[in-house]
Amino acid sequence: MTYAITQTCCADATCVAVCPVNCIHPTPEERDFGSTEMLHIDPKTCIDCGACADACPVDAIFPVESLSAAQREYGPLNAAYYEGREAGSVTSGPNFHAWGEPVFERVLPSGFAPVRVAVVGTGPAGMYAVEDLLLHTGAEVTLIDRLPVAGGLIRYGVAPDHPSTKKVQDVFARFHAHPRVRMHLGLDVGKDVTHRELAAHHDAVVYAVGAGADRRLSVPGEDLPGSLSARTFVAWYNAHPEVAPDAVDLSSERVVVVGNGNVALDAARVLVSAPDALTGSDIAAHALDALRASPVREVVVLGRRGPDEAAYTRSELLALTHLPGVDLVVDDHDPRTGAAVDAAAPGDKAAVLRGVRREAVDWSSAPPPGRRIVFRFHSEAVEARGEGRVRSVRVTGGPGDPEIPTGLLLRAVGYRGLPVAGLPFDETTCTVPHEGGRVTGELGTYVVGWIKRGPSGGIGANRTCAAETVTTLLADAVAGLLPTPEHGARAFHRLARRRNRHLVDARGLARIDREELSRGLREGRPRVKLATVPELVAAGRGRARPAR
Repeated sequence: MTYAITQTCCADATCVAVCPVNCIHPTPEERDFGSTEMLHIDPKTCIDCGACADACPVDAIFPVESLSAAQREYGPLNAAYYEGREAGSVTSGPNFHAWGEPVFERVLPSGFAPVRVAVVGTGPAGMYAVEDLLLHTGAEVTLIDRLPVAGGLIRYGVAPDHPSTKKVQDVFARFHAHPRVRMHLGLDVGKDVTHRELAAHHDAVVYAVGAGADRRLSVPGEDLPGSLSARTFVAWYNAHPEVAPDAVDLSSERVVVVGNGNVALDAARVLVSAPDALTGSDIAAHALDALRASPVREVVVLGRRGPDEAAYTRSELLALTHLPGVDLVVDDHDPRTGAAVDAAAPGDKAAVLRGVRREAVDWSSAPPPGRRIVFRFHSEAVEARGEGRVRSVRVTGGPGDPEIPTGLLLRAVGYRGLPVAGLPFDETTCTVPHEGGRVTGELGTYVVGWIKRGPSGGIGANRTCAAETVTTLLADAVAGLLPTPEHGARAFHRLARRRNRHLVDARGLARIDREELSRGLREGRPRVKLATVPELVAAGRGRARPAR
């Protein structure tokens, strides 16, 4: 029996580190690492020890024989990665590798004094940096987030029907109450405290603030009511406290999603999934109610390139083919689409669409009965039209640039970073300029995650990104390049409390967690998220408001 890695792979390579026979590739040392959609287990080398499954933070690894019908493709998919490649590195037994020379990237002096580091952001990028610092040094960490709850992208960016992916937060949660961590949730750096004040109280500051804005289409009508960024939609169904419960209007039968990355597929999947299937998730209560009352039956996913160049991953597209009660359709308006699907090799993304029905969709008609997702490739949105709100979207492709009637346009064309007060900013890349994570011209200041490298890479990509930044930080510390703090740790804690009296600490975060789990238990759900800042702060102080 062999194991296989499935859809929810986060590619943080924890499994690689524990495999005794080196059967998981690509590894962080290999050129392909970070460029493949997921990691793969070599069935010829796997010895069925299960170490990878035990270590996987997102429950993505299972024995091939136990894969469900929706996961069955991942056995051949893992094996296909190794076709034509050199076999694993095992020579004469399961515990023998063709190891290279040992490499010690960090050598800290025996008398190395613990550094005091502030980490701004509690998403995966920030928490991988915190994990690295706590496990490999004696650092003291001040963990800061502008929201009164931790999690960042894990809590507010992962689709609710991907609970396994959210389990990586359990790995990070063990560091929230670490004895060398002080947590200040609800503290806005740039508003409550400045960068200079933060730096004056710490040896180093690491910013892991992500990409907080979305890219625009730059077409007429983009700002009409009913035109939203997919970032807003995702935040809405994940109960982000900065997005109002009534921010999304689902009164239209058809929704148009511009873009065909994984976020676009997440939005489409949530919109057409049976609401009852989402009750077993932590989707926002207001979103679940809206979906139950919604007439949405069709989601049109627009991609300006062909199916062989789509931005979504093959695993996310495969998941749609198993969505109960939902049909997939390829709009056959452009002959290049069908040709690309027919010519696709078995392992290509376009090949997944080979069995999907193709039709020339009549956009003048209402969506047919049932629920479906329509993929329209080689097509761009050029105008959103409507009086007072979006009523249709004019798109390219076909005679006369057809109009697709809709009451909701979701823009899923990418995220972009925002300037961080007190730091340099590259307006072209929307990132903070840096060298190996060290902010250009700012000794003692570092970046990690999307604000460092741009909005690319999933959860696991942040692990290697954080390792680079922490390595640079520690090298600067050893070289004596870190500025000496003007004030101690306790002084900063007092300053933070003076500036904002509604902060949540580690104990408060644990209270929020218990309150959400308790509400979920009462409603027969895994968790019911608190959806406003006052609710989160009240729960953090042990004064939770009654559930609705």
